[in-house]
Amino acid sequence: MNSVNKRLGINMSELIDVKQFGKVAVVCGGWSAEREVSLTSGQAVLEALLTKGVDAHHFDPKETDISKLRDYDRVFNVLHGTFGEDGSLQGVLDGFNIPYTGCGVLASAIAMDKFRNRLVWQALDLPNVPYVVLDDNTDFTAIEQQLGLPLFVKPAAEGSSVGVFKIKEAGELAKTYPQLKQYHGAILAEKAITGGEYACSILGDEVLPSIRIIPTTEFYDYEAKYNRDDTVYQCPSDLSEAQEQTMQQIARKAFAAIGGKGWSRVDFLRDDEGTLYLLELNTVPGMTSHSLVPMAAKARGMDFATLCVRILEQTLSE
Repeated sequence: MNSVNKRLGINMSELIDVKQFGKVAVVCGGWSAEREVSLTSGQAVLEALLTKGVDAHHFDPKETDISKLRDYDRVFNVLHGTFGEDGSLQGVLDGFNIPYTGCGVLASAIAMDKFRNRLVWQALDLPNVPYVVLDDNTDFTAIEQQLGLPLFVKPAAEGSSVGVFKIKEAGELAKTYPQLKQYHGAILAEKAITGGEYACSILGDEVLPSIRIIPTTEFYDYEAKYNRDDTVYQCPSDLSEAQEQTMQQIARKAFAAIGGKGWSRVDFLRDDEGTLYLLELNTVPGMTSHSLVPMAAKARGMDFATLCVRILEQTLSE
């Protein structure tokens, strides 16, 4: 039915009776390193839902006891990072029997841990960025030689490029490693793949047009993502039709592999020969003015408010 509606140009979000949603909590903020981004996403989603007539309300678990979510009929989750994106909030909501946007407990937990997510993808022969898990006994010089310079080092369980460093000189990895021990999860060193960075968004059973990201900074770091206006976004991207189809197929398989549902953003790197590599999967993507899912939806002809309703609609089938 959805494909028929698309061909006929019917916008289902305009046909939905928003009263079906009941009282909606837009959950954002929290305690993670991504708090400020989450608050910005939450405000944008809240305003969008209100323009559509949804009975939506701001809810920050840092300021309001989480048990108060029992007063709501469903949750629009834009709580980025720890607790909101790692399966914790999802487990609470399952216990409360409250429908929520996005992935469930298991898929959220796997996607938040980049190391274990990659183990799943490796088992299915999906293309991964070459990486090594670091610990206190690692021979850092050997890793620099194995992966080559430059390389990237990052915490496995943070988002928004928090804690990501580009290692450019020999000996720098050993000096940088201790700084990452404050973050969650394993610490990964990754081969630098420099042919282009891309994002492929999934909305229900639809894959949205890919976006190529061209930062003016050394890499697509926190500043480039949220605070700079000179990052270039190409949407539709520079991929050929065949490459676009390949990326969409890999994105679908990567999302299905973790048991994903609802919506997500799958990030890719491409090497100079055109080979695609999975970088990570985001189960609670950003919804700010700089965010990629809204850009991809816009390229499909969908405005931000309609996108938010489409995401929330998915909770009606639960």
